[in-house]
Amino acid sequence: MHTQVLILGSGPAGYSAGLYTSLAGLDTVLLTGKNIGGQLTLTNEIENYPGFLIGKGIELMDIFQKQIIQSGVRILYEQAIHTDLKQKPFYTRTDTGTEITADTIIIATGNSARWLNLPTEKQFIGRGISICATCDGFFYKNKIVSVIGGGNTAGYEALYLAQTAQVVYLIYRENTFQAEKNITKKINKNPKIQQIANHTVLSFSGKDKLEKITIQHTQTKKTQDIYTSGVFEAIGHIPNSQLFQGQLDIDSDGYIITDSKTFQTSCQGIFACGDIQSFPYRQAIIAAGTGCIAALSAKKYLLATLKN
Repeated sequence: MHTQVLILGSGPAGYSAGLYTSLAGLDTVLLTGKNIGGQLTLTNEIENYPGFLIGKGIELMDIFQKQIIQSGVRILYEQAIHTDLKQKPFYTRTDTGTEITADTIIIATGNSARWLNLPTEKQFIGRGISICATCDGFFYKNKIVSVIGGGNTAGYEALYLAQTAQVVYLIYRENTFQAEKNITKKINKNPKIQQIANHTVLSFSGKDKLEKITIQHTQTKKTQDIYTSGVFEAIGHIPNSQLFQGQLDIDSDGYIITDSKTFQTSCQGIFACGDIQSFPYRQAIIAAGTGCIAALSAKKYLLATLKN
């Protein structure tokens, strides 16, 4: 299969890129990857996306997808597992064996949730440990749960869980909670959420399922056990750039380095947008905007290629 534009990723950045390339008359194929809709589908409440009244992230991504299908984008529910960016047209193979060549590629693979990577962590994943309150929160109705993390994601998780849980412990390593003001205000007002500052998690324990966690004060090093039925980790993300190692310039944190104006990567004809690129701000509206810029830059690149 050959296409003018191949988009890798299906979050706000990838969907926006697809909309703009398709409306520009460019043949566009989009590979959704395994996480269809990206990390935003795990967000229970969105209140800062212009034009979208408060709702779930998965609802917004469903609107995005319907719009790009209507514009003419061909969506393949597959994931790229191999790319060759040295040959032209660029080559990609998916997890189902589909082979695609493309005149230009827009990378919008985003990032994945980061785990604590403690010795007993894997033992309790799905048995008390989760990274998605909206996915697994209903298992913990009227129970004691814990959220690990000190930013926006942790705040959203805690607020969602507080709707049905008995108690939500919010554990973070800093002196104060680091989320945006409106989130922090809601956290402070919610009687079900108990904040535990200046602590990190040392271990998880239990028999068939998670029963307690051991935490440690960051300064005094004093430890204590917290009995909890569920733990939701919200400690950041890892960029999904492994596929491009050795082919593109990537910074020390794993983010793809792009030109600040065009979002072209170190490989001419390859663009990156959204949370996969080295960019200081990570919001859905920004990701969508970078997808638009990458699409317009890809169009300009293709026009220049045709002239030559």
